[in-house]
Amino acid sequence: MSVKKPGPEIIEKAKKIKIIILDVDGVLTDGGIIVDDNGVESKNFHVRDGLAIAVAVKHDMKFSIISGRYSKVVELRTSELGIHDVHQNAMDKVKVFTSILAKHNFTPDDAAFMGDDVNDLGVLELAGLSFAPSNADETVKSKVNWVTGCGGGKGAVREMIELILTEQGKWDY
Repeated sequence: MSVKKPGPEIIEKAKKIKIIILDVDGVLTDGGIIVDDNGVESKNFHVRDGLAIAVAVKHDMKFSIISGRYSKVVELRTSELGIHDVHQNAMDKVKVFTSILAKHNFTPDDAAFMGDDVNDLGVLELAGLSFAPSNADETVKSKVNWVTGCGGGKGAVREMIELILTEQGKWDY
């Protein structure tokens, strides 16, 4: 986890989180998209993010994905992680965010969201606890509650989950 310690406001917000909602490109990945000569797309995901998701799921944390793009790779990786509430090609991320909350009967204060670019700002402003990876857009970083020490696809999601679960007394390590 990051060397910096969360203040009382972040600690109180983290204790309330029941669902973690993530963007993909630039959050679960480093933002790079590799396309081979046959048009096959690949992305690089970090295994420590995956382990943290597994730990959180074990503690009944809900997860959703909101991505502005569609990628078969995202379907495969989220399925492997046990995340089944996946919204791709989401042009209106705020609308998707509010529908996710309604589906689970949650309020915005129950939700943490991590995004990295300006198309995530609407959700970042609504979420009870907002995060950005260290390599996010500067405007995004200026609007969130917490900027991780790690970059997207380099352990930022792990850092987010570890912070939340630690404050909830659920981080096992």
